[in-house]
Amino acid sequence: PLWSSEIEPFAIRVTTKRLPQVKHYGDVSVISGADLPPVDIITFGSPCQDMSIAGKRDGLDGSRSSLFYEAIRIVKEMRCKTNGAKPRFIVWENVPGAFSSGKPKYEDFRIVLEEIVRICFPNELIPGPYPYGWPDVGDLTAGDMFSIAWRCLDAQLCGVAQRRKRIFLLADFAGPLAPQLLFDV
Repeated sequence: PLWSSEIEPFAIRVTTKRLPQVKHYGDVSVISGADLPPVDIITFGSPCQDMSIAGKRDGLDGSRSSLFYEAIRIVKEMRCKTNGAKPRFIVWENVPGAFSSGKPKYEDFRIVLEEIVRICFPNELIPGPYPYGWPDVGDLTAGDMFSIAWRCLDAQLCGVAQRRKRIFLLADFAGPLAPQLLFDV
């Protein structure tokens, strides 16, 4: 990793100790993607409390989960500065509650997909999964130009001693690799 956006002191101390080469840029809401060193992959996950089934379910309208839009803004700014070259990939992670949160129900994940697709296709509309909800695994592709894939994984499958499911979403802004990279693991 080249850089990070973090405001929590403990998280900053951990990455400073374990990844001393990482530059910390602080609050995501004041960072400009055009001013960051361009990277091939940006990973992010907005705080999950607003989408969690254990939370108030404010979804993307919540004060914490709305930070998703800041990450999308940064990606757009960096891609504009690099003429669409970087980042090629983004990885978004969040709780499975994101599949069902929002008003109406299921709306937040539809918005997540739509906002990511709109990085390359500004006028694209993504339909909702009504009335049955989002599947744990899925993908959208636009030929060789763009792809996005998501799947719900349990941390115990990665050697963590707990059951902790998460959605992992991968977007490839320059090709069809997202499903292959995410599903052929």
